[in-house]
This record gives sequence, C-alpha cells and structure tokens, in this order.
Amino acid sequence: MNPIVHLFLAGFFSVVPMLMYLIIIWWMDRYEREPFWLVSMNFFWGATGAIIFGIIGSMIMGLGVTEFIYQFANDSDAGTLNNLAGAVVVAPMVEESTKGIFLLIMAFSRHFDGPVDGAVYGGAIGLGFGMTENFLYFMSFPQDYAGLFMLIIIRTLFSAVLHCCTQAVFGAAIGFAKFKGLFAKLTIIPLGLALAMFMHFMWNLTVSFNSTALIGFLFMIMSVIIIFTVFQFGVYHEGKIIHKELTDEANTTGYIPKEHLAYLPFTSKRFKKGWLAANINQKDYVKAAVKLAIRKNQVKHMKSTKQTVYLREVDTLRNKIYTILYYKQETAGTTNP
Repeated sequence: MNPIVHLFLAGFFSVVPMLMYLIIIWWMDRYEREPFWLVSMNFFWGATGAIIFGIIGSMIMGLGVTEFIYQFANDSDAGTLNNLAGAVVVAPMVEESTKGIFLLIMAFSRHFDGPVDGAVYGGAIGLGFGMTENFLYFMSFPQDYAGLFMLIIIRTLFSAVLHCCTQAVFGAAIGFAKFKGLFAKLTIIPLGLALAMFMHFMWNLTVSFNSTALIGFLFMIMSVIIIFTVFQFGVYHEGKIIHKELTDEANTTGYIPKEHLAYLPFTSKRFKKGWLAANINQKDYVKAAVKLAIRKNQVKHMKSTKQTVYLREVDTLRNKIYTILYYKQETAGTTNP
C-alpha cells in the first residue's frame, strides 16, 4: 500500500465519520441545542487531552497489573493474561476516567443544563477519543487494503460508537445529578462512571475472543438502541418542561403572550414566519424564552442557598424578553400588549 494513500485513508475515515456523528448528536438535541463551539471543545478534549492522559494512565496502571500477573500466573500464560487485562481492565478504567474529567469540569458551566446536555457533551468527547484512536489503529495496520477497510468498518460502526455511548451515559448521569443534593451526586455520578466502564469492559472482553465476538456486536447494537431511546425520552421530557414553564410564565407574569404558546415550545413551529411582528428578532426571542423555561425549572430543584445566581438570570431573561417584544413599540408610542 502506498504510504501517502494509507495516510489519506486513515485520516479521512477517522475524521469524517466522527464529525458526521458529532453533528447528528448535536442536532438531535432539538429543544435547546448547546453552542456548537462548546460541543466542539469537548470533542477536542476527547481527541487530545483524553488520549494523552489515557496513554499515560494506561502505562502507569499497566505496570501494576503486569507485576501482579507475573507474580501469580504461570510464565506460559502470563503474556496472554497481561494483554487481556490491558484490554478489559486497564483500558475501561483509565479511558473512561480520562474522558470524563472534562465532563466534571463542564458540569460547572451554566450551559450544562441536565441529562440531555450531559449526553451530548459526553458523546462529543467519546467521538473525539474514537477519532484519534481510530487514526492510530488505521496507521498501524499492515499494508493490506482489504484488511484495512474491514478494520475501518468495525471501528467506525462499533468501537468509536462505544466511546460515544459510554461517555454519553456518564454525561447524562452528571447532568441528572447536577441539580440534586450531595448524596445524589455522590451516588449517581460514580454509578454513571461505573456503568460506562462496564459497557467498555463488556465490549473489549467479548471481542477479544472469536467465540464471543458476536455477543459483543449484539451487546453494542442493543446498547445503542437503548441509549438512543433514553436520549429521545430525555429530549421529549425537556420539551414538556419548556411547555409547562412557558405556560406558567404566560399565566403569571405575562412576559410571554399566551398566543405564543402555540409556537415557542415546538421545534417545528417556533421559527416559522408570521406569528411575530417583522421588527422582532425571532431567534433571540426564542432562545431567551427557552432558556427562561429551563432556568425556572432548575430553580425548583435547587436548594434555596444556591438559587441566587439562577434567579438573577431568570430576571435578566425576563427583561431581555420584554425588551425584544415591547421596547420598540413603547418607544414608538404604541400600547404594550
């Protein structure tokens, strides 16, 4: 195989599919999409920082595992056991942890609003990790076109998707726990990480043997279906929250006109023309209204000692909505609806 062609194929098939996956998971968060630059930052961490720390962590942990195996195993079995332990013990523990570091940092951002956001950010990290890992695998593969393309198919459709799914699970757990008490955080977040490690462990274990490889592929397919279904339920629930909170806003404060409730909570209607006056910035209004709904719901699940910043943002968003909808009309001397 020509080295230039090999490099091109490795680069193209490691980068392009992961970017396509990234756009898809970002697009699926249809009610309140995260800033794409922030999703891209998580992707970049997965592709660089998580890989670097993962290699270092694997080397350190691998030394301990190797020492343990060679002390207690027969010399004839030690090498095989060491390779297997690296795949099914070291890799899941180290890689899920290094990928997840950035998620824990992201949790402090006010853009990180719940399980759906966590799944998107986590999925982005996993895809970035999968992209770099795939490139390294593709470049190290023997010079054989047929074998390379088989590897590309397996790693693009399964191995890289595994990294996306495991971190999506961990991110969703962090998002679910974010607005809950300390006890919930100390239980839900570790459980989310443990589940991510278990999924990684199951995949690596089953595909390490020809006799169980089919089980591994079926496990991954079922995992993707379950995670996709749960994600869609989370997005649907987020839409119900937005509808409920905007209805409450319309009925209590009047900042949201009641006739707008037929459009704002629905992604298929909110950007249609005709339901807002031509001089109103529709994009800014929709964004502010949706964020107001999210913040109002979050306040209800926070301790009173932590509500101050979010309540202040609720007031800021109301003022922004008022300015977008009514300020020009008032300055023009028209009546506020």
